[in-house]
Amino acid sequence: MLTHIKLFLYFSYIGAFTFGGGYSMLPMFQRVLVKKKGWLTEVEMTDLFSIGQCLPGVIAVNTAVFAGHKQKGTTGSIAAALGVAFPSVVFILIIASFITNFSEYPVVQSAFAGLRVCVSIFIINTVIKLWKTAIADKLAIVIFTVVFLVSVFTSIPVAILVLTAGAAGLAISALRKRRGAK
Repeated sequence: MLTHIKLFLYFSYIGAFTFGGGYSMLPMFQRVLVKKKGWLTEVEMTDLFSIGQCLPGVIAVNTAVFAGHKQKGTTGSIAAALGVAFPSVVFILIIASFITNFSEYPVVQSAFAGLRVCVSIFIINTVIKLWKTAIADKLAIVIFTVVFLVSVFTSIPVAILVLTAGAAGLAISALRKRRGAK
């Protein structure tokens, strides 16, 4: 039971002290789950975050479910998901009760503008960290470039792009194994 409480508390900490959504949470996930607790490796964190992004729902909750499951199975998933979502629910309830009264004030609008800039920096940081673990060779750069360009210039759903990139990775791996067996 103690581990479930720890899962809830660590994920509540992540949920309480990161702002801007799932992408801005990745550095905190990495700091807590990889560096501080050692529950995941950098590669596992990248994989779980990537899968969490591809599924319906909130990236942070999806990632927490996977990470919690790795620690304590289904009950660990529940503890981690509740933990990461709990602070947001509390904050949203508090803010929702006041925001309509204050949202038109210039100081509030300026604060939100500053927060958007800060979150953009977190997202750029996340991309750099993901790049270091996800782009392993020249073929990965090719897959990245193709997916990036297709995502920017078309309206193909993200799920299709992810499945296609995964299939390309599997095909490349199979070709490499076949060449190595000869």
